[in-house]
Amino acid sequence: MQQIVERKIELTIPKQKKLNRAMPVFYNSLMQSHRDISVLLLNSITQKQLNIALPLAGSGIRALRFLKELKQDKIKSLFVNDKKASFIETFEKNLHLNNMTKDKIKLFNQDASLFLSQQEELNYIDLDPFGSPNPFLSAAVKSISRGGILAVTATDTAALTGTYPKATRRKYWAKIQKQYFMHEIGLRILIRKVQLQGIQFNKALTPIFSYHKNHYFRIFFVSSFGKTKCDDLLKQHQYFLYNPKTTEFKITKNNYQDGWQTCGPLWVGDLQDKKLVQRMEKINKFPEEKQFLNTIKHELDIVGYYDVNILGKKYRCNTPKMEPLLERLKGTRTHFSMSGFKTKKSLKEIINKIKKTN
Repeated sequence: MQQIVERKIELTIPKQKKLNRAMPVFYNSLMQSHRDISVLLLNSITQKQLNIALPLAGSGIRALRFLKELKQDKIKSLFVNDKKASFIETFEKNLHLNNMTKDKIKLFNQDASLFLSQQEELNYIDLDPFGSPNPFLSAAVKSISRGGILAVTATDTAALTGTYPKATRRKYWAKIQKQYFMHEIGLRILIRKVQLQGIQFNKALTPIFSYHKNHYFRIFFVSSFGKTKCDDLLKQHQYFLYNPKTTEFKITKNNYQDGWQTCGPLWVGDLQDKKLVQRMEKINKFPEEKQFLNTIKHELDIVGYYDVNILGKKYRCNTPKMEPLLERLKGTRTHFSMSGFKTKKSLKEIINKIKKTN
């Protein structure tokens, strides 16, 4: 057995050599930030007395952190499930280790989709699978309440970044290019896929906090009901076209233009609720998340971004310092890339400003 400490939680789990599905208890230390953001978001929304479901609980670290770190009036019931045979025994030991009670907890040892199908009116569902969330989406969207939040993670980044384009089409019903912007496009393709799962049940899932980090994509959706709202979402499923000769890109309802590479269909609406991000930043007590949240807060919510290194190479000009360039372009950094920036200026204006900034 090994002892782990994450934030204020102690965890005792079997020793792990390599992360894989076969582990008796699944814990990934690289996902601490992932859990930090979940805590911040839940503590930043106004809803109280939530029925929270963790259908793929793994080691149970997220559930323990929720009990420890969420505001006292935030949790009504915490439904914690994992199909691993040793899950309940391990979780109860760690609950005792952290001096916590089972008052608000309901434990399950089932397949995640079966577990979700037996629940109704859940206010928060967190899908954090090993790989694609696809097998669990239908059950999750059926169980999410009006105004509820569905959190979705995907770690099968190869399918969402163009490494395996056939897998992208099979799993996410879209096309993607292996280009510098692949992480933003992959995120938007994933958003559309989840939304389509909701739309078939007349549930409109709107992103309120979405990002790519390390080896995963993460999106928080708020759920609302109604055909009109679903139709409005569908209007924002379009295509991203990229011209590799000029580095230009554009959003269009058409999926082809000679000489341009096609990505999509994908979500072209906002990725963030900026007021929510501001509240998260205000209450943030995790130093590691400070810069990340600040970048998200200021990032222009438009589709696509440019890369200064690629532009410099393409147009044979020196790479400028980022801050003076952003000031000239009225642009912002993007969390998708250290050398990327977003702006509403045309490519011609951008190149002109780059040359003047040098």
